[in-house]
Amino acid sequence: MAAAAEKLELRRDVTVWGSYMWGYADVGADIYAALGLVMLWAKGATPLAFALAGLVYIMIGLAYTELAATYPVAGGGQYFTLRGLGDFWGFVAGSALLLDYTIDIALFATASAGYINFFLPFIFGIDINSLAISIGPLHHVNLVWMAEALLLVIFLIALNIRGMRESSLLNEVLGVIDILTESSIIIFGFLFAWRPEMLAHQWLTQFPTLKEFAYGSSLAIISFVGLESISQAAQETKRPATIVPRTSVSLIFTVFIFATAFSTMSLGVLPWQEIAESVGDPIATLAHAIPFIGFIAGPFAAVLGATILLISANSGVMSASRLTFAMSQFHFISEWFNAVHPRFRTPYRTIIIFSGIGILQIILSFLTPNAMDTLGNMYAFGATTGYILVFIALIKLRFTDPYSPRPYKVPLNIKINYRGRQVDFPGLAVLGTLGISTILFEVILTHAIGRIAGPAWVLLCFLYYAYYRRSKGYPVLGSIPRNWEEEQLKVLEAAEEYDLLEQYKLALAERDRKEAVSHAQ
Repeated sequence: MAAAAEKLELRRDVTVWGSYMWGYADVGADIYAALGLVMLWAKGATPLAFALAGLVYIMIGLAYTELAATYPVAGGGQYFTLRGLGDFWGFVAGSALLLDYTIDIALFATASAGYINFFLPFIFGIDINSLAISIGPLHHVNLVWMAEALLLVIFLIALNIRGMRESSLLNEVLGVIDILTESSIIIFGFLFAWRPEMLAHQWLTQFPTLKEFAYGSSLAIISFVGLESISQAAQETKRPATIVPRTSVSLIFTVFIFATAFSTMSLGVLPWQEIAESVGDPIATLAHAIPFIGFIAGPFAAVLGATILLISANSGVMSASRLTFAMSQFHFISEWFNAVHPRFRTPYRTIIIFSGIGILQIILSFLTPNAMDTLGNMYAFGATTGYILVFIALIKLRFTDPYSPRPYKVPLNIKINYRGRQVDFPGLAVLGTLGISTILFEVILTHAIGRIAGPAWVLLCFLYYAYYRRSKGYPVLGSIPRNWEEEQLKVLEAAEEYDLLEQYKLALAERDRKEAVSHAQ
């Protein structure tokens, strides 16, 4: 009976490579899904759009590295914001990031199917666009492409219910192939096809308007969610305080190099219009244009795009399920979601429910003129909102939780005195807040769907949150009293970070000693 009543917890199965590939699955896929969309708007300034978005991404990545190593639990940005800013803002961050994860599933499954469709003309002699039909007032509805995307999501649901080890193995196997192939395309592209004079000509004569550039650069935010995936998997990662900083920092610079290299190479190989027109498979179009290897590089890049986008959608399923699992534990949503499969030890209810929302988003997006653009628009609002709150929480936690050991700290710290003790104020978090706030302003200014659907999603989630909290007698705008010090002790012990656990206990004991001396005087 005691064994049956014991609460089932998530299993720590993710290794160093598995943690790295969880992140790469998301951020490594940005160029395959975003290159055509960004180039459609940023035109000759596409490399600049990716570079500026990449600089903000680096700051976000470093912030997540510190927080995930300090608090290695499922929940990611939602948990960090809860710790720093309280229940209400933790819920807002969670609902915004949940919007991204469900769209992550929908967007990357749709994009993966798009790369698979690259082969239809060779196998069946048909083009996927020729299969679009009209349904009443709706035109160009591609039911075949939609069905393919839905089947991929159903496959990923089954995979994630079976367990993190199996799901992580898929990322690891496909990810290493993708990294090697992606590197090969860049190297051969620069050696045999890149013409710097074409890049300079398009920069000088095809520069976008300010509004177009803002629209395009904000779409590059698709690359940001990968590091959130690493933090979501922290509770299932072995020795997270050691592994998370190592994998996160490596991932940050890997993806930044790939994104800027692809966008720079593309404008020296083809006119931006050709890549923008191939929004479903831009990397395959680019690879096909490389001399000597194009006849094989094009199809191989299509396989590459399909696989990396599939594992990105896989990471979306994992992140959405772990985020909602954490939200149920902290009484943001019903405890019904806080259930682990008795055999596979995975949060099967959240996997099914929120992947189902991703399925609904796929269906609705295919009823619009351009499914990829619609999903990309919806994505931007949630990401920018969530990351602003994470930066603010990072700053707040430096003051309110100075005793938790931080195996990694973001750079650019300024030592200041606060209530009789010295605190490292994170200057980089201020720069990051300004950078991501600029992108949020771009989203609100230029994304018609994002500025409507994004706030509507958060509002609907809040209505559920308010109903649930009132029904349980919990404060709606306030916070439930929590013993965060006891929570942190349990987190470090569960993570087997015994050195950090001892450091934390000593820091708390020293604080208690000083307070006792102060009271005695």
